[in-house]
Amino acid sequence: MIHSSFLLPLAVAAVAQATAPHSDFKLTLGSISSTPAARRARVRGSTASLASNTRRDASTSEPLFDYFNGTDLQWYGDITVGTPPQNFTVVFDTGSFSLEVPGTACGAACANQHQFNSSASSTFIDFQSTSTITFGTGVGVDPVIGDNWQLVVDEVADTFSVAGLSISLGEFYLITNQTPTFLPDPFDGILGLSPESGDLFSAGGYPGIFGMLFVPESEGGAGELTIGGVDTTKFNGSLLYSPQVDEGNWQLASEGIFVNGKTASILQNNLTLIFDSGTSNMLFEQSIAEAIYGMISPDIAPNTDEPGTYGIACDLVSTLPAVIDITFAGISGQDVFNLTIPSSELSSGPFATKPELCQTLINVSDGYNLVGLSLLKHYYSAWDIDNQRIGFAPNGF
Repeated sequence: MIHSSFLLPLAVAAVAQATAPHSDFKLTLGSISSTPAARRARVRGSTASLASNTRRDASTSEPLFDYFNGTDLQWYGDITVGTPPQNFTVVFDTGSFSLEVPGTACGAACANQHQFNSSASSTFIDFQSTSTITFGTGVGVDPVIGDNWQLVVDEVADTFSVAGLSISLGEFYLITNQTPTFLPDPFDGILGLSPESGDLFSAGGYPGIFGMLFVPESEGGAGELTIGGVDTTKFNGSLLYSPQVDEGNWQLASEGIFVNGKTASILQNNLTLIFDSGTSNMLFEQSIAEAIYGMISPDIAPNTDEPGTYGIACDLVSTLPAVIDITFAGISGQDVFNLTIPSSELSSGPFATKPELCQTLINVSDGYNLVGLSLLKHYYSAWDIDNQRIGFAPNGF
């Protein structure tokens, strides 16, 4: 899924249907009533006087917690919604544009999640619009089968706050029903932080930039989201930035991919890569995925039981070098630079139905290329909405 409940920008929803068990919450949209821009305009038009005009002088940070289920799957943190505030946990998802939390109407279907009581909030608005969201991937190694990852949501608005950022009235989706696949999630919902989320930051009085640190379970599992700046104590050296390309998603142009120091002609073609903090592994078009796997080991092969996934005998994983370097252009005044995925990320763990076979980190997508947490957790990342660029530095843990 673009995660436990995440909305992809509508521009890519049509292609986000490849089954990829570790790419938490890539989804498709069933019946969204209007475009993101139209929905934002409607809320701004009716509540503009409530938005903050106070410019903050300092950034603010929120701890992130690792959901570990055999492998590092997802990091999530706290928010509040409503007046008086009700507490929720969400994944902060750079691959989506909206906030989604369960409502009390979800009842037993959301028994393991906190549920928003709209009648207890004095600032709640119900737009009387219902949508169905069907996800193309889920959490963990289990494949998506038909519509077994699905949400029913109402379009609403209310106050909400994360760290020191407070929105007097903003639109979000209230989950009224969900399939049982969502129940094990330790978090309640999703807050989208797409490149188009500048209104969120300006309404809260912060510059349009945020920093993200994802600490693996083996290193303690505690990450951080910083709103309105970056936390310079959490990374080493200077941030190297690459410019955003296209619109809708956080996307950078790759100038080449290298595997164990070598490359192939197909990997030297310019590729646009989506950077998604709501996805655990990587998704590439089949030709790219197979070119990378071919340079690692001939023993990596498709798992026909779970279309779109690949695997290798678990007892071979430790014998394989699998360092992947991806080259990106720097901004003006900065040279090109590499981001590295180490060999430790090759295996996502055993398949449930074939425990002798370990799932490898790249799944096949249908027409797009995406980088998730298997890369991001090795770097501190700065997501600069105001200047439309992403920066990276080695993390300091």
